[in-house]
Amino acid sequence: SSRNSPVSSSDPLFQDPAGIFELIEVVGNGTYGQVYKGRHVKTGQLAAIKVMDVTEEEEDEIKLEINMLKAHSHHRNIATYYGAFVKKSPAGQDDQLWLVMEYCGAGSVTDLLKKTKGNCLKEDWIAYICREVLRVSNHS
Repeated sequence: SSRNSPVSSSDPLFQDPAGIFELIEVVGNGTYGQVYKGRHVKTGQLAAIKVMDVTEEEEDEIKLEINMLKAHSHHRNIATYYGAFVKKSPAGQDDQLWLVMEYCGAGSVTDLLKKTKGNCLKEDWIAYICREVLRVSNHS
């Protein structure tokens, strides 16, 4: 049942993204779906949009991700969370949840790792990344 779904169509928090955000191109694959470079329709501002088909098994984890983003996105080391939207699908198909966040054009740490020769980061880079992640966890 979709009574407890984070993407319940009766939930006023989740509006349809049509006319608000649009997808431009796939930039990566997340745990639960693809990540797109997107655009805010009225302003043209870029955004990262994670598009997910939500199954009941994943609902709790996705709720946790949304709550984490809401709680920490004010920190300078976390991409700013703009909101969640639901794109309705035809009957019989899962609706899509769109998580919309600040677009970071340089990519993720994973992207950085893939660009290095031999797939390893320099120790000072690792130290920097760890320090900045810990700054977020100590801040909350």
